[in-house]
Amino acid sequence: MTALFALATSLLWGLADFGGGLLTRRIPALTVVVVSQGIAVVVLGVIVVATGAWSETGPQLWFAVAAGIVGPVAMLSFYKALALGPMGVVSPLGSLGVAVPVGVGLVLGERPGLLQFAGIAVAVAGIVLAGGPELRGAPVRRQALLLTLVAAFGFGAVMALIAEASSTLTGLFLALFVQRVTNVAAGGAALYISVRRGGRALPEDGGWSVIRASLPALAFVGLADVAANGTYSIAAQHGPVTVAAVLASLYPVVTALAARGVLKERLRGVQAAGAGLALVGTVLLATG
Repeated sequence: MTALFALATSLLWGLADFGGGLLTRRIPALTVVVVSQGIAVVVLGVIVVATGAWSETGPQLWFAVAAGIVGPVAMLSFYKALALGPMGVVSPLGSLGVAVPVGVGLVLGERPGLLQFAGIAVAVAGIVLAGGPELRGAPVRRQALLLTLVAAFGFGAVMALIAEASSTLTGLFLALFVQRVTNVAAGGAALYISVRRGGRALPEDGGWSVIRASLPALAFVGLADVAANGTYSIAAQHGPVTVAAVLASLYPVVTALAARGVLKERLRGVQAAGAGLALVGTVLLATG
């Protein structure tokens, strides 16, 4: 069950990242975050009311609040790092946040078997290579590297926090709702500050009409991200976190394959090798 839900997480996160990347070509990144997460808040709010999840309140929800604060910070740091580039270095390094939940699992006493340790090493190498790291060319600016590390730590911290935010299915609904409300509040505050400083909240060409036309895609990105957090939480609760975290972090492979299938982008040799290594690592983790 752990492997199945963790792989579903990778699929959902990979598609959400791909969709979000396409949307940010036309719409400011902060607006994409706020609108997509706002849609998720509405849907989750209906689910919470329908399932009576309000009764699952407790101190564990502070983990969801923390995840909701850390998430936008990590995402904005990642976008800024991508802008500073080179993207071929920033993108794969951002996935190294998997070290955070894996480290938490080891500290809590998890001891993967030999095959699983081998699977973790092989899968992480595949994840990094799937991003198509630039081994030559312009050096990475120190600020870009620092922002990438902040983003990676943030992504990993969200995985660790959301896994602790609930212990029941209805509790998970409420935890995800709280996380998304916090996401929207933090992202909305950042968007307000950006606009006050001269930034844009709407696309330069088309304005609100572009937002309205993109609502289905924005909804998909927000709901896929929420679903990914939910499936990861289930995976981490029903099996070793060290295994769940690595399998859930295969999303760069999914994003690269989606770009290949939809945008007809050609995979570099290093990316194809990374995808193959990630698959081998997945098999080792699932059978170890």
